[in-house]
Amino acid sequence: MRYIPLLLFTSILFPNDQIPGTEQKRPILLRGGTLHTVSGDVLEEYDLLFAEGRIITIDEQIQPSPETDIYEIYGKHVVPGFVAGYTRIGLTEISAVKQTNDHSEIGDINPNVRANVAYNPDSDLIPVTRSNGVLVVNSAPSSGRVPGQSSVMKLDGWTWEDATLKHPAALNINWPYMYIDYEKNRKKNDKAQRDEYDHQVREIDQLVRNVRAYHHRKSAKERKAEHKQETDLRLESMIPFVIYKDPIHVKANDIRQIEAAVKWADEQDLNIVIVGGRDSWINPKILVENNVPVILLGVQVTPRRRFEPIHIPYKLPALLHEAGVHFCISLDPGYPMDGHVRTLPDEAMRAVSWGLSKDHALRSITLSAAEILGVDDKIGSLEPGKDATFFIAESEPLTQTTNPIKAFIQGRELDLSDRQKDLWEKYKEKYRRLGRLNE
Repeated sequence: MRYIPLLLFTSILFPNDQIPGTEQKRPILLRGGTLHTVSGDVLEEYDLLFAEGRIITIDEQIQPSPETDIYEIYGKHVVPGFVAGYTRIGLTEISAVKQTNDHSEIGDINPNVRANVAYNPDSDLIPVTRSNGVLVVNSAPSSGRVPGQSSVMKLDGWTWEDATLKHPAALNINWPYMYIDYEKNRKKNDKAQRDEYDHQVREIDQLVRNVRAYHHRKSAKERKAEHKQETDLRLESMIPFVIYKDPIHVKANDIRQIEAAVKWADEQDLNIVIVGGRDSWINPKILVENNVPVILLGVQVTPRRRFEPIHIPYKLPALLHEAGVHFCISLDPGYPMDGHVRTLPDEAMRAVSWGLSKDHALRSITLSAAEILGVDDKIGSLEPGKDATFFIAESEPLTQTTNPIKAFIQGRELDLSDRQKDLWEKYKEKYRRLGRLNE
């Protein structure tokens, strides 16, 4: 057995290129920590053993084998890696610089677009995101009516293949706007705007019918052993979602959009998740009755309407929990917030301040997010058999002082340095040398 002190190594003055973690070669025992399992109780002074990238055992006292490395973590906290349910991480670098954005394709209908193929594992946004405990994200394309397929990505790896945890996570649809906009559409009357909305919905319906017809023709020709029909990449890519009911993430915030999307999914017999959901507090019953989860995009935002109480966005997670809606918390990746996924735990903390219990807030950015994304068999909680994807912190989760001192993705230890930490150390040293540190 080798005893390894739990230390945080950071460069003091020089930026550190991010090198992905190496595969776990020896079992590791975390001894005496406080384990936030999420799926069960908080376990104080428990041991956790993981090997080959998976959690093996959780118990009060584990007897390690001779080849096991032991980390003494008494007084420290072990937390499942936070999961961001909807982001553009890896698909954008600087929102204002077009050349660094790879989340939008030309045209309105692009169901065959794959987020993971465009994912940049060398993005500078990844290290600072990991530094706040966010270890897994769902990266999604965003433009047009059907932007494409999102992918669940691990924030570690040399290539996009290394980083992919699940693909596809979902097909993404941006539901048409339903409100009458007099400012932007002065030349259009109410009827013209409603006709435009109806036309857009009919286009989505027609696309679904085309997929079903395409699949039927393809299956019939294969049964007859005839030559295969010419492949249509767009229709082919939608078969898992239309025929086999894989999840479709529908971005909708207005209550009329939400209700229309849920009704549409029921009529078409599709499996949807609402992304955004800003008005979901108005009619949560329709979500519960139709078993439709919600990925909330932001808690620390302003109300959507002047007459709404200013605290509505902050209370929204608590209201959905009380109503029985299955939800998780993420952030709106629109400009200028593309790289701000690191503030995900702050969003959960705000929800706690306005009525959501701390346990459910932690669940909303771990296990609930993993369940909605269909990866809860791998991540989201501390359980034997799941991936060793978690971090160790000096303080309990969802506090301003929660800073991971070690983090693992599938047992690979991560480099937790980042540009912000390097600059912090650099300028601390500068003012120390200038004798101004305590001024």
